[in-house]
Amino acid sequence: MTAHMFKDSRFSRRTFVTGIAAAGLLAMVGCSSKSKEAVDISSQNVGYMEGYTADMQFKASEPLDLSLLWTDWPDTPVKDSWEIFKEIKERTNVNLSLTHIPFSDAKEKRSLLISAGDAPSIIPLVYTGEEEAFVSSGAVLPLSDYSDLMPNFQKYVKEWDLEEMIENLRQSDGKYYMMPGLQEVSVPVFSLVLRKDVFQEVGGGIPNTWDELRAALVKIKAKYPDSYPLADGFEGQSLLNYAARAFGTQAGWGFGNGMMWDEAAGKLKYAATSNEYKEMVTFFHGLVKDGLVDTESLTAADAGGGNATVSEKFAKNQIFAASGSTNTAIEYSTALDKTLGAGKHQVGLVPPPGGPAGDTVEPRNFWHGFMISSKAKDASNFQALLQFLDWFYYNPDARELLRWGVEGKHYTKAADGTITLKDEYSLKARNLNLNAKIDLEIDLGFATFPSESTESRKLKESYSTPEDVEYIDAVLSSRTPLAPAPPAPLEEAELEQASLASTPLKDTVETNTLKFILGQRDLGEWDKFVSELEGQGLASYVDLMNSARERFAAKS
Repeated sequence: MTAHMFKDSRFSRRTFVTGIAAAGLLAMVGCSSKSKEAVDISSQNVGYMEGYTADMQFKASEPLDLSLLWTDWPDTPVKDSWEIFKEIKERTNVNLSLTHIPFSDAKEKRSLLISAGDAPSIIPLVYTGEEEAFVSSGAVLPLSDYSDLMPNFQKYVKEWDLEEMIENLRQSDGKYYMMPGLQEVSVPVFSLVLRKDVFQEVGGGIPNTWDELRAALVKIKAKYPDSYPLADGFEGQSLLNYAARAFGTQAGWGFGNGMMWDEAAGKLKYAATSNEYKEMVTFFHGLVKDGLVDTESLTAADAGGGNATVSEKFAKNQIFAASGSTNTAIEYSTALDKTLGAGKHQVGLVPPPGGPAGDTVEPRNFWHGFMISSKAKDASNFQALLQFLDWFYYNPDARELLRWGVEGKHYTKAADGTITLKDEYSLKARNLNLNAKIDLEIDLGFATFPSESTESRKLKESYSTPEDVEYIDAVLSSRTPLAPAPPAPLEEAELEQASLASTPLKDTVETNTLKFILGQRDLGEWDKFVSELEGQGLASYVDLMNSARERFAAKS
């Protein structure tokens, strides 16, 4: 989840190539900006739509059946009553055949299917970086080979100023292997959800920094002595993710491969051995030591929407600040309605607090997108598959359909674009029309994970509460996104070497980070912890990544 997403991308190395494929339907691809090859797929035209352009409704020229990998969330299993797939078929002439995997071990199941060559053609819910494991085997296609055949993708990458970020997706061969969800505006999806009324009345106001948050938590603890006012609910991963940037490091969901850019040194460094990482860990250990953190929320399992006990404790005045998204804020607010009564509390997201590194947040990023299984390359309907995915992921009407259903049937749209859900439908996840008998997501399949991927600001705000819009505005106006680290794509021979090094290193970091924070390991052993990482081959791993960065920079 790396929820989350901004504008500066100084380390890009190429000029992005735009345009629609020529009449010969040759997708022009660059292994680098200096070397291009043509991929001829002109004969794979079953279902191909002539004259397809951006913002146009795609409809296959003959019925198609396309396979798609579907992750089942515990709360929203696919039902026979779902209308989403029927509506897609009616509009596009495409039937989607689903292969189901459970959320609980979705990544593992997905990897097994891809590695065995059994994955469906369309592999969604892919975050940037997750594609790297499948590049060297040829199990997924280099989508940069075919981007010229995807006019909506091209249009919105350009209009939303995302060209340089797309360039940073390229692997060592100069190609990119996933297409991401595009966000017109990007703010951290996860941040602090506060009982704003309590912070105003007891805590001295809404905190702007982590030190201010600490001072507020002390006051709230004094007023509610049985509380542990700060919680996570996502195994500590969310809290550390959005907190780390303000300390000048990266952690939690955002730890990635552990490498971050050291501007002063002009090279990559390992985040977890830095003074900034230690400062962050020390800060949160101090909160735990003073009884300000619900420690259970740092260790209890996340079933996909956070640990349920956090919501329960929020409703009982035992927690007053917790990690979450806009959906989480609604969940907490709904829980409080039942205990305190509607209108007797105020819950909302606030920008990630600032810290020693300033009012900084994560780099601008994409949201989850898709890969295509390599076996689809030889399919007779390959061109139509590309057209369908371009429509499904990037066409504004498709995005609105996936989020809201059918205009006139499920929702109405005012002249200014304001969307209103019709009275006979609810959307419980957004706290809308709760008395309606049919839920847009649970019963009909709209507003499920495919709806999240690509969003214009207008679409994002269409389902957002006024507080959510306030959060977006506050982040954009008061926080500075970090520049992304320069690309350091690995060559095939290096991938396994890097994986063998980075995985145990990351495991050691995650385990000991929580131990230090929870007081299960004394901070006096920090140097010993660093030595343990060095004993796992840290220096060689850092050298490998810096060599890859230097090589890629020299080629660009």
